[in-house]
Amino acid sequence: MPPMISVSALRKTYKSGLVALDGIDLEIEKQEIFALLGPNGAGKTSLISIICGTVGIGSGTVRVGGHDITQDYRAARAMIGLVPQEISLDIFATVWNTVAFSRGVFGRRPDPAYIERLLRDLSLWDKRDRRVIELSGGMKRRVMIAKALSHEPEILFLDEPTAGVDVSLRRDMWALVRSLRDKGVTIILTTHYIEEAEEMSDRVGVIANGRILLVEQTAALMRKFGRRKLTLTLQHPLAYIPTDLSPWELELEQQGQVLAYAFDANAEDNGIPALLRRMAELGIDFRDLDTSRNSLEDIFVSLVEQTA
Repeated sequence: MPPMISVSALRKTYKSGLVALDGIDLEIEKQEIFALLGPNGAGKTSLISIICGTVGIGSGTVRVGGHDITQDYRAARAMIGLVPQEISLDIFATVWNTVAFSRGVFGRRPDPAYIERLLRDLSLWDKRDRRVIELSGGMKRRVMIAKALSHEPEILFLDEPTAGVDVSLRRDMWALVRSLRDKGVTIILTTHYIEEAEEMSDRVGVIANGRILLVEQTAALMRKFGRRKLTLTLQHPLAYIPTDLSPWELELEQQGQVLAYAFDANAEDNGIPALLRRMAELGIDFRDLDTSRNSLEDIFVSLVEQTA
């Protein structure tokens, strides 16, 4: 099956001379959740804007559902729903009219039954006759999603979908995204909440300086780059790390009360048993231990710093 989105050798340079995209190659499969991560100015917005047809292409090719976005713009654009980061709505229109009007903009025939299902799925049905100005920020963002889905697109772009949303509503949004994927929608997500990408995405792409640094299955990425950390709370603080413990990557934390050891989670011999035996031989006792793993945020920061 061909990819839902195919980007090849895409370059974009603005009139100011800024090279926003520098040879992007990317394929996104049908019915996957793809998280695009990158620092401010990395090229995320330019890439999404070009795919969605709101910014002109520089050079290269972009195909959406098999349609070239330049030669067959209407067919490509009709497949896409876009939820921008900024809330942009007619604040005096009702929820129902906002969604119904957006459906008409894409040339779709009126379908009250579909709009009702959509509003119910987004917990907006009881607010269908409310004006946008009367809604909370979280509800306005739901209206933005309903508006983007009004013409039944096969692809949904979510640019910072939970920005400014409280934690409980954020998790509701995650459940919504998964349900859309289950119905066949391909979802591309940009987010500053790294745990959001780690929790939701099937694959992760990291972009910096207009280039794709990495595209990887989220689980495989965590296995490949993930490191773990052993934290030992000592019975008695240490002023320094004894030279006999130099073979291990150790750090003193919390004024010498905690000894931390970073190790490769995938190594056959992680060095922990030998470390604990050596500490016992040196008379260094601990009263508690804990292990944690690197988050996707740690991996992301490390990758970006390597290209800085």
